[in-house]
Amino acid sequence: MNFAAQIFFSRYLSERLQRLFSPRAAVKGGEENDPFWQREEVRLGPPQPCASYRCGSMSNGAVGRRPTLIEPERLKDFGEEDLLNGDVRFYQTKVVEPPEIRLMDPPKTRRVSEFRVVPRPPAQYLRFEDISAAAFRIQAGIQKTPCTFSRLSKQYGMDMYLKKEHLHYTGSVKERGVLYLLTSLTQEQQRKGVIVASDSSFSMAVAHHGVELKIPVFVIMPSCCSSPRLRTYRDYGAMVISYGSAGPDSQNHARRLAQDNGYLYLEEDESSAYLAGLGTAAMEIYEQVPSADAVIVPAAGQFGLLAGTAAAIKHLNPHVLVIGVEPEGFPLLQQSLRSNCPIRSMNCSSTKRLFGDLTEHSLGENTFQLTKKLVDKVVTVSEDDCLVAMLRFQEVERSTVDTEGAMGLAAILAGQLPELRGKRVVVLVSSANMEPELMRQCTDRALVLDQRVSKFSVQLGEWPGDVAKLLDVLSREDVRLLDVCHRRHRSDLFKTKVECVVETRDKTQSVQLRKTLNERYPSICWLDR
Repeated sequence: MNFAAQIFFSRYLSERLQRLFSPRAAVKGGEENDPFWQREEVRLGPPQPCASYRCGSMSNGAVGRRPTLIEPERLKDFGEEDLLNGDVRFYQTKVVEPPEIRLMDPPKTRRVSEFRVVPRPPAQYLRFEDISAAAFRIQAGIQKTPCTFSRLSKQYGMDMYLKKEHLHYTGSVKERGVLYLLTSLTQEQQRKGVIVASDSSFSMAVAHHGVELKIPVFVIMPSCCSSPRLRTYRDYGAMVISYGSAGPDSQNHARRLAQDNGYLYLEEDESSAYLAGLGTAAMEIYEQVPSADAVIVPAAGQFGLLAGTAAAIKHLNPHVLVIGVEPEGFPLLQQSLRSNCPIRSMNCSSTKRLFGDLTEHSLGENTFQLTKKLVDKVVTVSEDDCLVAMLRFQEVERSTVDTEGAMGLAAILAGQLPELRGKRVVVLVSSANMEPELMRQCTDRALVLDQRVSKFSVQLGEWPGDVAKLLDVLSREDVRLLDVCHRRHRSDLFKTKVECVVETRDKTQSVQLRKTLNERYPSICWLDR
């Protein structure tokens, strides 16, 4: 570059730098005041007319356009700009923080208690939180059963309330535990299905709620199962398969099918989900009768209802007495409490048709520990007391229950609980699953036990009108003649034997009838029960 060119270039550069860093004139009221644009740029090139665009500053008679340089302070985030001989250089700046000063942790002082081995308290098998969670889960699928004041209260000298759990769809309180147990299964188990193999209230609840939850249910039943009961399972929507001639045969077949096909074999046990579901009945009892003094619960089968009810009641009010009732011919829980260990099995002297569902299971360890800790008293009732209690439910409460549902009332009418007189007592009526034919037989037997149906035989002579005189005596006593049988006496040709079955209003009329007939006919023979 020659000397003249250097002079012109230095002059051009000085003018450009001067205009670049010279302060801008004040903006007039009509112009836009943009704080982002704070410097002007000299436009290189031929001048352009101002036209309608707002004109900038004048340079050598040419009008400069609106500056386009960004404010230098705005370039801090991108680096500083340096103009040197037309080149642009960028210098990146880093903010270096001072080194972090880390304080040392204070020395840990170990207490004397840390050197000791403190045993943890044993985990509680069934918590009240589990029961309340079960109540929240099943509230949409289980109806809230009533707890009504009993008409038998005045007769037995106490305020008696009946928690009618037999009003569930399948007629049993076990619906609560079964529904929560089924909802606790994994999705894979629910998709594959479940299988049961016992004709009981538990199986009926599984069949009903399993189908409602879209879970395949398979029921394996022996050939001895009644046709109406099999039809009930099919009406619920379960797949019923008849196999074997007895219960153990169908159960073994069900286990084998479950193992080979991936089904879940369900039987009544003492799982936490099942016990928590059964305990929800106690929460309703406390809500409906908050000032109750005692709760009477049937103790049979797996004893899960008693354990779950006691766990809930004792948490809500520890002062409420929880009393369990079990059959006299199968006192499994009472014998276990006496020996301080659960008895797995024992000989049952009760009638299989009446207590078969209650005596087929054994007492588990967890259920035994709960009942031992929380149940205040366990009593036993006889078969006769249960039948009379079933009769009281039919006549007074207009309800039909089975032997398990009537055990709580049976303990009261048998005089097993004299300490409850004058108190407020809740009797849990658990189930009402009994076949009509067996129910009819139980009613006939209960009438005899209640001394309202009597049977006697008397020897009469061959004289005309002797049988008519006997019937006339019965009519004067205002009794109902149910059956009469007249047959000749084989040992004496001149004697006849007449057997009569009569029904009285109550025990008082029965005693009066016996007194009258004994005075008139010395040869009368009253047939035993």
